[in-house]
Amino acid sequence: MQFIDLGAQYRALQPEIDARIGAVLNHGHFIMGPEVAELEQRLAEFVGVKNCISCANGTDALQLLYMTYRIGYGDAVFCTDITMIATIEPACMLGAVPVFCDIEPDTYNISAASLERQINAVKAEGYYRPKAVVAVDIFGNPCDYEAIEAVCEKHGLRLIEDAAQSFGSSYRGRRCGSFGAGAITSFFPAKPLGCYGDGGAIFTGYDMIAQICDSLRTHGKGPGGKYANTRIGVNSRLDTIQAAILLSKLDIFPSELEKRQKAADYYNEAFRGKFVTPFVAEGSQSAYAQYVLLAGDSAERDAAIERLNAAGIPNMIYYPAPMHSLLVFAQANSYGETFPNATDYCARTFSLPFHPYLTKEEQDRVISAVLGEKG
Repeated sequence: MQFIDLGAQYRALQPEIDARIGAVLNHGHFIMGPEVAELEQRLAEFVGVKNCISCANGTDALQLLYMTYRIGYGDAVFCTDITMIATIEPACMLGAVPVFCDIEPDTYNISAASLERQINAVKAEGYYRPKAVVAVDIFGNPCDYEAIEAVCEKHGLRLIEDAAQSFGSSYRGRRCGSFGAGAITSFFPAKPLGCYGDGGAIFTGYDMIAQICDSLRTHGKGPGGKYANTRIGVNSRLDTIQAAILLSKLDIFPSELEKRQKAADYYNEAFRGKFVTPFVAEGSQSAYAQYVLLAGDSAERDAAIERLNAAGIPNMIYYPAPMHSLLVFAQANSYGETFPNATDYCARTFSLPFHPYLTKEEQDRVISAVLGEKG
């Protein structure tokens, strides 16, 4: 059994993927070929925004937005305590400081109340400039954007949506990737829409942000091309073969989202009342980038993992430690925040095999191993 079975997906799409890749091999435009422009247009239409700018990976997508917003030394960037370091890492590399916020106990997303406290604390200290908030749709579950946008507007902060795990999700009728002045996603192979390597994209309704990101991804190119540079940029372009693969996958992506929901429903029914199952707020839809359970405590979690390992079933912990506790951030100021929800989450979380091609027989095997004597 695979934790995420990319082979099953390829077998379902092999003729289409092979044909798309063959077309790229024939025309030979391996960097920024015609498939890249086609993909960007289709992704923008899917999300419901005007502009999509593809790039080499999701981390670069965040860096390009941070650069566009001129985030750097003296700036404070507010981030959820439960995420991968890639969410905040590019801001730190540009000289900004991370300020972590606790999570909501049900969705595991950034808490608007904690965000408000942390912004006020930074302002009261007066050393750093509050500049931006990066909201992560963790595991594909959309953040509470109504509450977060209100906090950002109140304090004059830019909102960046990290939709690396939530492409295909929605919040109150809007697709994830459409919140804030700029949003990003990742096409890492394990994501809901993934390529066969690295890839990422930026989404924005603002032409100026799109133009700057497009310039920055190709060494700060100007209107005259990559040798008429107008700013210092980077080299971060999506290669054409990855775009071709994504175009093939995008064709069936809506049906895969339906399969993800059905698989999640099946797990939910089996685990309800025994473990804490994923909570998705009314009006939201999750792409279920991962299927995450919470045990009663760490001992119960560890026992479930031991049973899964004994049965030869892959499993993961997303994430074993909150961001504020990582050694790399040992000198970061927590401003008195104690992060009880994030700390509790990390002590109890574990994730199960999950993908659109998971069979009920495979799910039954997982369920039996997890429940053990609880079944």
